[in-house]
Amino acid sequence: MVVPFFALLAFWACSAPVARALLGGGTLPAVRASSNKGLRSEAAEEAEAPSVTAQSISALTSEVSTVFPLEEVQKILPHRYPFALVDKVVAYEAGKRAVGVKSVTFNEPQFTGHFPDRPIMPGVLQIEALAQLAGVVCLQMEGAEPGAVRPLYCPSDALLTKTNSNALFPSQVFFFAGVDGVKWKRPVVPGDTLVMEVEIKAWKAKFGIAKASGRAYVDGNLAVEVKEMTFALAK
Repeated sequence: MVVPFFALLAFWACSAPVARALLGGGTLPAVRASSNKGLRSEAAEEAEAPSVTAQSISALTSEVSTVFPLEEVQKILPHRYPFALVDKVVAYEAGKRAVGVKSVTFNEPQFTGHFPDRPIMPGVLQIEALAQLAGVVCLQMEGAEPGAVRPLYCPSDALLTKTNSNALFPSQVFFFAGVDGVKWKRPVVPGDTLVMEVEIKAWKAKFGIAKASGRAYVDGNLAVEVKEMTFALAK
């Protein structure tokens, strides 16, 4: 087939810039370079932007309200340092259930020996923390008196009448009577936030006996669960 001369001339005129570009003499690579530069600039900006910030992490709990701060917890529970294991209560249903928080820190004395080279929160303290959270519920139920336990001797006893001494020093506390169905799922270490939940299964006010179940989580993963805890109210 014979191609007319003018058709060849027109084809060359159209394809010459492309050919020159392929040979490095045209402007097409510059256009591509500009486009690639824009893409690289966007990628660099995304890479430079921090994906995790203190504000974003802190905001994860922005919708969690505090029902009982530490000061209120201490008005209910008799436990004090180094055995106060409930930092705050974030959910509470009177006589039924509670959700509480225990922040685990390396400054706690048990980590000196448990263990020196690998600090782990003792499992029995995890159960104790759950029991204390259950105490927040139980000590506010009918027949119980929340607050600190009255010491055997108070220097100001001579200044107190029987009526106001009971008001200032409530004398009731729950003792452990039994624990069944305990399972530990993962170690709890300094830096963890132990989020605990307890549910009251039974309360016999006449005898001062309570039964509860509990579980605790770290980063959404189950750390420990207790099928049943039994408490006895002692005076």
